[in-house]
Amino acid sequence: MAERKLDRTLQIRTVGLREWGNKATAYNRYEATPYSALDKLFQVYKFEEDDRLVDFGCGRGRVTFYVHNQFKIPVTGVEAHDKTFDEALKNKRTYRKKRQHIRAPITLEYALAEQYEVNEEDNCFYFFNPFSLKIFKSVIGNILKSVKRNRRTVELILYYPLPEFKEFLHLSTPFEMINKIKVPGDHGKYGKFVIYRVY
Repeated sequence: MAERKLDRTLQIRTVGLREWGNKATAYNRYEATPYSALDKLFQVYKFEEDDRLVDFGCGRGRVTFYVHNQFKIPVTGVEAHDKTFDEALKNKRTYRKKRQHIRAPITLEYALAEQYEVNEEDNCFYFFNPFSLKIFKSVIGNILKSVKRNRRTVELILYYPLPEFKEFLHLSTPFEMINKIKVPGDHGKYGKFVIYRVY
């Protein structure tokens, strides 16, 4: 399977699904962004050396490690499921063994997304349908408060963006849609990336 082969090149294990169960319906199941989709995104979207990415609902860390490996920028993964977070930490150890030369830090935080304290240097935020609209609104509110404290351009990358999330960003925030990137294969009508920016 191509996904497992690409995992091996990064010395990580991210394939598979994990459900939260009924007790945490505000948080969606773990499912990694397909490598084919990431390859397509980063043919178009490029990071600069002073960018900092936060991956909300990072799961086992596929996006976190992929971006760190390809762009050599500081990355933070935020994950609230204890077992999944432990797997992300294990992946970090195996990933780092052959990549000690990449000086940019990798930070993994065990936290609810809405509790993450946005660093004033964080300027790009990744979401793959990780939680409810209510939580998303709270996270966006935290990002905008940080921008108010420290003025900077900030971008959001949404994979599999649901209509209610796009509607909220359009009607209730200063974020502007700047790009849409369709992904290869059959990922349904939401199988795309949508990128938003606020100045």
